[in-house]
Amino acid sequence: MNVVIIGSSTGIGRALTERLLATDHQIWGVARSDQGDFARLHPGSFRASRCDVAEWSQVERVAGEVSGTWPHVDGLVICSALHGEVGPAMTLDPVRWSATMRANLDGTFYALRAFHALLARAPRRAKVVGFAGGGGTKARPNFSGYAAAKTAVIRLFETVAAELRGQPIDLNVVSPGVINTRLTAEVLTLGPGLAGEADYQTVLKQKDDDSAQMAKALGLVEWLLSPASDGISGRLLAAPWDPWPTLGRHAAALAPTDVYQLRRIVPEERGLKL
Repeated sequence: MNVVIIGSSTGIGRALTERLLATDHQIWGVARSDQGDFARLHPGSFRASRCDVAEWSQVERVAGEVSGTWPHVDGLVICSALHGEVGPAMTLDPVRWSATMRANLDGTFYALRAFHALLARAPRRAKVVGFAGGGGTKARPNFSGYAAAKTAVIRLFETVAAELRGQPIDLNVVSPGVINTRLTAEVLTLGPGLAGEADYQTVLKQKDDDSAQMAKALGLVEWLLSPASDGISGRLLAAPWDPWPTLGRHAAALAPTDVYQLRRIVPEERGLKL
C-alpha cells in the first residue's frame, strides 16, 4: 500500500511507520522534524516531507509533492497532536488556546481535504485513520483545548464518512489508550497540580510498560488499513477494549446503527425519570 502518515517522527506515528515499513508498504512520512534516519534505512520505500499541519498552504504543498510521485494513496493516518495550552480553562491565554484547536482540529481537516483526491484514486477501498486521545468522549479538566479538538475530530470523521457514503473510502478514529509518548511525558512534566491528579496517576502507572497497549493500538490501525475492515466507517474504536478484530464480519449490521459513535444520552437510557 501507499500510506501517508501525518506525525510519523514520534510516538505512535513513528512506531506505525516502522511496523508498516517492515511489512513492505510504501510510506510517506509527514512531520515538522527531520526524518533522515528513516530515509537512510529505507531508501526505496520511505519518503518524507516537513510540514506544520496547522498551516493549510504547507499541507496542500505536501499533497502536491505526494501526487507528483504516487498516482494514488491507499491509506492516510493522521497521528499528529499536541496538548497545547493546559490549565483551568478560565485562566488560559485565548490565542494559545485557539492555536491548540488549530493544530489538532484544523490540522486533521487539512490532511483530509488535501489528500482526498489521491485517496479517491486508490484501486482498492481507501482508508483514513485519525486519533482521539483523552477527553474525546468525556470532560478532561485542564485540557479543554485538546479535549474539545479531539471531540470535534471524532464528529468530523463521522460527518465526512456520512457524506462519502457510497464512495470506496472508510474513515475511522482510534482511541489508543494510555501509551508512553511525548504527550504522556508532558503530563508527567506538568505534574498533578496542572495536569490533574487523575491524569497524572494514570500516566504514572502506565509509563514503565506500555508495550501491550502500543501493540493493540498498532494492531487496530493495521486492521483499519486492511480490507478486513471494509465497510466499517464513521466509528470511534478503542484499541484496548473494543472487539475490533471481529467487527469486519458485522459491517452490514453495524452500518445503520450509531454504535461506536458520539451520541446524546437521555434520562430513560440511564433508568432515570426527570
